[in-house]
Amino acid sequence: AGEGSGAVPGDGTDPPAPERVLFPPTFSVSEIKNKQRRHFMFLRWKQQQRKEKLALKKKRRKEREALGDKAPPKAIPKTIENQRVFDETTVDPNDEEVAFDEATDEFAPYFNRQTVPKILITTSDRPRGRTVRFCEQLATVIPNSHVYYRRGLALKRIIPQCIARDFTDLIVINEDRKIPNGLVLSHLPEGPTAHFRMSSVRLRKEIKRKGKEPTEHVPEVILNNFTTRLGHSIGRMFAALFPHNPQFIGRQVATFHNQRDYIFFRFHRYIFKSEKKVGIQELGPRFTLKLRSLQKGTFDSKFGEYEWIHKRREMDTSRRKFHL
Repeated sequence: AGEGSGAVPGDGTDPPAPERVLFPPTFSVSEIKNKQRRHFMFLRWKQQQRKEKLALKKKRRKEREALGDKAPPKAIPKTIENQRVFDETTVDPNDEEVAFDEATDEFAPYFNRQTVPKILITTSDRPRGRTVRFCEQLATVIPNSHVYYRRGLALKRIIPQCIARDFTDLIVINEDRKIPNGLVLSHLPEGPTAHFRMSSVRLRKEIKRKGKEPTEHVPEVILNNFTTRLGHSIGRMFAALFPHNPQFIGRQVATFHNQRDYIFFRFHRYIFKSEKKVGIQELGPRFTLKLRSLQKGTFDSKFGEYEWIHKRREMDTSRRKFHL
């Protein structure tokens, strides 16, 4: 441009500078005051998130198909379970010391098939209807179990009577505000005794798509993720409740699944749809247990010697530390 054609800087004839555009800060759904509008916008945001996730998943699948055998291995997602802190008490199935303990512990007569389980199921004093129905349904799951009501008797008086009548285990269902909230499992005649906190109890009528009433066949027992010495002992306690020889003709299976120290109980029936496809049908009841203590010997709240007690402030410092 010529020297005289442009405006001289600083002489007041400069063209006006463009205004700066100020974008608003990151928008948050929580800032919306109207509750219905906020809920609607949140659902739209979740829907958009799902679409983006699905699109990314399809893109990665196409890339893997295009690469074929040269595709990199799939990344293993990080979970609390696979990041678990190593526990020095983890049981090695080939350990000679573990094998010796199993051959000499309180459950050895059961696993050697010298004793047949006989279970007494009772409740806290003056149980309500929901606890009574839960005990009755639990008795249909565990073969050779009998339900008796406390009638004010203390456990210290009940245990000698159970031993005299050849009961091998005692189960006590406690309740609070008409809801079952605790389970005491005592192996007779020499213990040990485990105290569990019970939650998420669902009776048969509360389970959707449930199957017909369970039969009298002895169910198969599945124990999952009981890997430490403590978990091994708890798993053997549960196994000792059921007869050693399952009757697979009944197609029933009782599962105790340990995940993050919560023990989930489910009772299913196998449904064979074809020679290759097998489905499961839940029969109920279902519940969740959390171990609170393991005591040597039979139940003794005052003078009992405890092998393990759950101390929340000391033991729950890490989410990746499990005890079972």
